Amino acid sequence: MRKNRQTAQKQISILTLDDDPIITSTIQSYFQRSGYQVDVENDPGSAIERVRTNHYDIMLLDFLMTPICGDQVVEEIRKFNQELFIILLTGHKSMAPPIKTIRQLDIQGYYEKSDRFDQLELLVESCVKSIRQMRTIRGYQTGLSVLVDKLPGIYNLQGMDRAADGILAVAEELWPSEGSFLFLDMEQSGDSVTFLRKRGELPEQDFTALAAAAEESGTETVVFKDGFFLVPMEDGEGRLAGCLGFLADKEPEREKKQLLKVFSRQALASIFNSRLHERVNEKNDQLVQAYMQTIRTLRSVVEMRDRETEGHSERVAALGVALAEQMGLEGTEVERIRVAGLFHDIGKVGVPDEVLLKPESLSQKEYAEIQKHPATGERILSVYSPFADILPIVRGHHERFDGRGYPDGLKGEEICLGARIIGVADAFDAMISNRKYRNGLGLDRTIQEIKKGSGAQFDGQVVDALLAHLESLGQEEFMKHYCAHTGEYENLYGRKNEEGMDA
Repeated sequence: MRKNRQTAQKQISILTLDDDPIITSTIQSYFQRSGYQVDVENDPGSAIERVRTNHYDIMLLDFLMTPICGDQVVEEIRKFNQELFIILLTGHKSMAPPIKTIRQLDIQGYYEKSDRFDQLELLVESCVKSIRQMRTIRGYQTGLSVLVDKLPGIYNLQGMDRAADGILAVAEELWPSEGSFLFLDMEQSGDSVTFLRKRGELPEQDFTALAAAAEESGTETVVFKDGFFLVPMEDGEGRLAGCLGFLADKEPEREKKQLLKVFSRQALASIFNSRLHERVNEKNDQLVQAYMQTIRTLRSVVEMRDRETEGHSERVAALGVALAEQMGLEGTEVERIRVAGLFHDIGKVGVPDEVLLKPESLSQKEYAEIQKHPATGERILSVYSPFADILPIVRGHHERFDGRGYPDGLKGEEICLGARIIGVADAFDAMISNRKYRNGLGLDRTIQEIKKGSGAQFDGQVVDALLAHLESLGQEEFMKHYCAHTGEYENLYGRKNEEGMDA
């Protein structure tokens, strides 16, 4: 018991100040025997600086000293240190400063010098109790601050591994350790989950056995076993679901244990939350994949209905990306244009075959049916929230720069840039490709028509980007990238001879 008491005293530092070296030496010897760390000082000015630059818990100082008295020393110290516990030593009660001064300077007590130090020791022990209480309170405050700051973060971590890493990182802030682990063996929604995550350098260990030791102790206690400090983790119904473990050469203080117990409950809740997110995400991924497959199928149906438009969406997407990059767009903007190009004609799934596949010119009524496809495509894609940012492109790819397009008659920069880019790419591929009602126009004629529409049907800046891209690639490379499906490309570069045999 005395050994434990002396160990605790070693955590308390004392500075004793008196202009009489014999007194300071005597006090130092007495309290060091009780296990305290004691420094001595005989000059008041030096003592003030010592308190300023070092940490002390308690100061024992004489009242009557030269060149300044004890109350003046305290007054100076209180200007920069409000936490130091101070006991004033006096030769006689009558020499002590008035009670008002003692209160103003926050002096914890005074002691009338004598040959015995038992009364002084009682005063010091009273200070020590207060110091320990303050340390406990600060420990709680620090730990609670960590919990308040960090818990929202671990609740937002999705995936068991990431959540566990976040939990162990916070746990080691509460109880620093060279290694830690999180072991789970829990039931959730009919699923059994066994999980182990480790940090730091841990010895070879049967973590299941350690968790069993934690379980045997019950959920309200902590365990110190085989060099590990174990914190049982209980679910909302009081059942053990796992444990936190730390490499440790001693048990934490009581307040640390309590904080770790609070944290363990929150940590387990975050694990349950993460597990729930995983399961929801799995279901969402399945739904997304099913929906994306449906959209791809619809797109394929549109193109398979008319073999002459097969591959049109891929070509529009590829040219749209090239134009976007030529105009200096990057990252997500380019990706938006690529995806919009792939799905820009998805609304044609709602156009009747007799209109979509008609080889002659369309009547006004039939043309009105065709004009519905951008809005229909927007409605189809709007079901899936990640498509939200491509909807204006899909809806607007047939708007004209002069305001004479459809479906909304937007003009100029009222049309989003992505739609203006896809509009040029769409028109280019439509003109250069064969259709039931005409043959492809060829590259030169197509470029002439695009130039003619600059500033009217098309945004002039996008047209300039097309011309610049053609010039930078050269005609042969450009046709290889965007016109390889046309007969003109085959004839121009000798892929087939007139008899249709390989050249």
